[in-house]
Amino acid sequence: MTTKRIVVGAHYGLRDWLAQRFTAVVMAVYTLVLLGWLLTLPELSYGAWAGMFASTWMKTLTLVALLALAWHAWIGVRDVFMDYVKPVWLRLALQVATIVALLGYAAWAVQILWSV
Repeated sequence: MTTKRIVVGAHYGLRDWLAQRFTAVVMAVYTLVLLGWLLTLPELSYGAWAGMFASTWMKTLTLVALLALAWHAWIGVRDVFMDYVKPVWLRLALQVATIVALLGYAAWAVQILWSV
């Protein structure tokens, strides 16, 4: 007699664990850079804020941090869906909705960053 194996949960293992840690480090470094920059500003005004994001390196660093945030969020939400949403059709619908939302947020962030 054979038993049917039930595959549930997030079984991506080391790759996703490392991705979560890597993206967390990227976001932490960005937070420290942003805080350091804000603490050196003489005043917090729109002009100072826009000036901070006028440089290409800050736009690029911000974009990298936002992409890391999207990747980090995707891994976490996907794992929650895989662990707790049992109907396959519902899990797939939620995952597709999450992907669409995260891609939309990333595109919106690029639009905002390069309009400053």
